[in-house]
Formats: sequence, C-alpha cells, structure tokens
Amino acid sequence: MITTAVTTETATQPQTDVIDQVEKASGLLSNFGEKFKAVLPTVIFAIVIFALGIVLSKVLIKIIHRFMSKSNIDNAATSFLVSLIKVILYTLIIVICLTLLNVPMSSIIAVIGAAGLAISLAMQNSLSNLAGGFIILFAKPFKSGDTIETEGSIGVVESITILYTKIITADNKTVLIPNGKVSNAKIINYTDLPTRRLDMSYDISYNNDFETAKMIISKIAADSELVLDEPEPLIRLGAHKESSLEIIVKVWVKNENYFEASYQMSEAVKKEFDSHNIEIPYNQLDVHIIEN
Repeated sequence: MITTAVTTETATQPQTDVIDQVEKASGLLSNFGEKFKAVLPTVIFAIVIFALGIVLSKVLIKIIHRFMSKSNIDNAATSFLVSLIKVILYTLIIVICLTLLNVPMSSIIAVIGAAGLAISLAMQNSLSNLAGGFIILFAKPFKSGDTIETEGSIGVVESITILYTKIITADNKTVLIPNGKVSNAKIINYTDLPTRRLDMSYDISYNNDFETAKMIISKIAADSELVLDEPEPLIRLGAHKESSLEIIVKVWVKNENYFEASYQMSEAVKKEFDSHNIEIPYNQLDVHIIEN
C-alpha cells in the first residue's frame, strides 16, 4: 500500500508542473493582451498622426516650392531649401509620434544625439556636402541655368540638392557633383556675364599677304549679326610659325551666341580664303641638299 501511494504521487508531479507552466504562460499572455488593449488606441492614434503628418508635409512642401518658384529665389536655391525643409518636417513628425507613444523626451533627445554622433562619424562626406550646399546657396557662385565648369565637367546647372549639384552636359549627360567638392573646387562660370570674348586663330602661308587676310576677316566680323561692335574686334598678326603666319582674332559676342558665332566665323573665313587664293598651310619640312 505504501509503494502504491509513492508511485501515484510521483506520477502526478510532472502533470502539476505542466499545469503550472501553462497557467504562467496564460497569465503572461493575458497581461500582454490587457496592456496591448490599453495602448492600442495610442498606437493607432500615433499611426494616424504619422500618416496625416506625411500627407500634410507633402502638401506644405508643394506650397513652399510653388511660392519660391514665383519669387525671385533662384531655382537651384529653391531645390536645396525644399530638400532641407522636407528633412526637417519628417524629423518633427517622427518626434511627435514618439511623444504620443509616451516615449520620454529625454530618451528621444538622447537617441537623436547618439544617432547624430554615429551618423556624423559614418557620414562625414555627406555632412561636408550639406555644408557645401549652404556655402553655394549663400555665396552664389552660380545659379540655375548657368553654364559652369568644375571638377572636370562642363554643363548647365539644373539644381542644387542637399548633397549634390546637378548639371547637364552639352551631350545631354547628367552629372551629379558632391556639394563639398564644388564649394572647394575652382568654378568657371561661362554665363555669369551677358557677353563673352570669342578667341580664334587662322594660319596663312608666308606667300600670302597677311594684310589682305586681316581685311577679309574684319569684313566677315563686321557683316556678322552675331559679332558685337563694342568692344571693337581685334584682328592682328600674332606669330611667325615654322610653316605659317598666325592671325589672331578676338571678337565679342552674347553668351547665347558663343558657339554659333564660332562656327559661322570659321566657315566664312574658309570660303573667303579659298575665293582669294589664300592658302591655309599644313606643317611641312624643307630639305636643302648641299653638293660638295
């Protein structure tokens, strides 16, 4: 009888342990369910505020962009400011949602500070580009629509974003140059001023009269509607080369006519030189044989 009682007590012990574990798990689930029910309205409210904030931010950004486009603010500066405002608004929305979820403000500030430090260490180049964007924005070395040369690329400035300056080359390629490099690099702005000097040179044979060649080029420049009268064109004998005389030509044109004027002048000079039998020589070597 004693043996049977011990055996029965031993057999029921594992069942009791299982029941206890189930009851504990059930209690935990029940507590979690109650807490989830308690915070569910807050979570839903935070999600709604987040979605509503994103929508309102997009609407506000469009309004700001439209307002800046109608003002005297340059398009490149507008794109930079809009990008910066977008980042600020999205950051505010996230902070507001965390606050609604009862996350302490001190914790939010600590997380933002730690994240800012980590990001600043990991993204030093990006921060340099951001600072470069501000330098470009306030120093204004160029504006949207200007033709510039920087970092080995020549093109028309289309926009300045938070991190990059976007230019379009003459062959329709998009070049994105980091703002940090642009702010520290040499920048040549070809269209900052309304006029630009066009420098060309033409070689003629030593057998031709350079004064005649000068008069031909002068007439072509005077007859061209793209060449400006003021400043006065400069056409002079520039150099005595090994196989030719170099005539230098410096005329002033409007920026938008720079390339077309160059093409027109070159074509007209070739036609007039041919009609007046003025030779455009090529490199040659004269060999003299001396007999003893």
